[in-house]
Amino acid sequence: MSLPVVLQQVKDLGYKVFDGDAEYDLNIVGIRSKDNTPNVFNDLMTVTYKVKGQWYTRSWQCTTDPGAYWLNNPGNVKGTALLVPGQNRGVYKLDKHAGQYLALCQRNGPVRCYRDPDGSDEHSAIDGSITEGMYGINIHRASYRRTSTRVDKWSAGCQVFSSPDDFDAFIKLCKKQVSVNGWESFTYTLLEEW
Repeated sequence: MSLPVVLQQVKDLGYKVFDGDAEYDLNIVGIRSKDNTPNVFNDLMTVTYKVKGQWYTRSWQCTTDPGAYWLNNPGNVKGTALLVPGQNRGVYKLDKHAGQYLALCQRNGPVRCYRDPDGSDEHSAIDGSITEGMYGINIHRASYRRTSTRVDKWSAGCQVFSSPDDFDAFIKLCKKQVSVNGWESFTYTLLEEW
């Protein structure tokens, strides 16, 4: 059985693909859009997994970029975070985002981020600005009541779902991986649109 397109892209880039026989062994892949319009939810979050040997892929609208508020008002002296594309193996676990609600949180290891201190609405991904650490780059939702159309304060570098219903479906799959397999760590791979 051939790999779904998104997983073939992950594999072609040399990253780990979870393609064994285990059910609900989640491949969580974000796809950053080529369109770098600031402050919009124009990226995709995908989850690909097997059930009874059959591949399933779900995808939802999100942002992998920080909002204009944080770009204009960096919360870190080195600048606002933009997650570097790549694979963050086993870095995430289900935990409370900002102590409030269940999300996938960066708890198990460092991630790499570009830092943009210039205060403009657009993020500048400059190789020399990369830092690595425990920054709380979580995968969470915007509003719990409605679908958001502007990123604004919702992301200071996190990967953020625009729709609370989509986010709930995502978390349900994460819980399924834990209940079926007992695996409490999650790998997140961020790709650039190809």
